[in-house]
Amino acid sequence: MYTMKQVCEITRLTYETLKFYCNEGLVPNVKRDNNNRRIFDDRDLAWIKDIACLKKCSMSIADIKEYLALCLEGKSSIPARQKMLNEKKEALLSQIEEINASIDYIDWKQNFYEDVISGKTEYVSNLI
Repeated sequence: MYTMKQVCEITRLTYETLKFYCNEGLVPNVKRDNNNRRIFDDRDLAWIKDIACLKKCSMSIADIKEYLALCLEGKSSIPARQKMLNEKKEALLSQIEEINASIDYIDWKQNFYEDVISGKTEYVSNLI
């Protein structure tokens, strides 16, 4: 069994974040010790790691709740879970394309500036 503090250390979540996840019902069947403090087993810990990953994938709390509800339905909901994850993956891939385009622009602009500074290219601005 793990304490809140131990789970936070393992997952690198803040205490407040883990408490929020528990209060929002994202960690089902939270157990308590004799002092009424939350405690977690290995299955809870694995799920909390999953929540952290889903958050890093830009899933909203509402999306994670929906995903959790599907998980709790069991094997029959696997196609729906796959659909959710595929949609999230497509959105992330689109974001990667946008980020790569932004990096390409910055590289182009930096090369332009280097060429202007070196005298290779005449400075032209769209603003002045």
